[in-house]
Amino acid sequence: MDLEKIRDAAERVARSEGLEIVDVEWKIGKQRFLRVYIDRVPKPAARLSDAAGEIGGEETVSDPYAKISHADCERVSQQLSVILDVEELIPGPGYVLEVSSPGMDRALKKPADFERFKGRLAKISTAEPVGDAKYFEGRLAGFADGKVRMELQGKQARTVEVPLEAIRKANLVVEF
Repeated sequence: MDLEKIRDAAERVARSEGLEIVDVEWKIGKQRFLRVYIDRVPKPAARLSDAAGEIGGEETVSDPYAKISHADCERVSQQLSVILDVEELIPGPGYVLEVSSPGMDRALKKPADFERFKGRLAKISTAEPVGDAKYFEGRLAGFADGKVRMELQGKQARTVEVPLEAIRKANLVVEF
């Protein structure tokens, strides 16, 4: 089975619905599961205008946290299911297709994720130590030159840069 072909099919469906694929997972246990995580494509920031309708300064507004609905998941699931079957992308009998939102503690995978959620609290773990640590928790400060910037709190606040290729796992932290 070619997970990249499945990802490509899922991306075609998601784009047609104005959505994006966050991740695709294939798991085999008692059943065979294909999990597809979808999200809204962040809209470009809109410029604020003043009362006279003039563009005001450089201040912008965007909603990087737009919600995925049950209907979104259902539409992607129905369309993707047909493509998977017609193109025979999953060999063998039976599998469960699950389409869902990435959740509040969503995984961060692409450089754009680290920019999109700048200012949010995140956890990052690395396979090998970066500086003196393999685990970081702090505010995302963006992405540049192949590195994720994080502002760490604690006894001594500091900013660290973690190379994207060193990251084993990265997730947002739920804040209330």
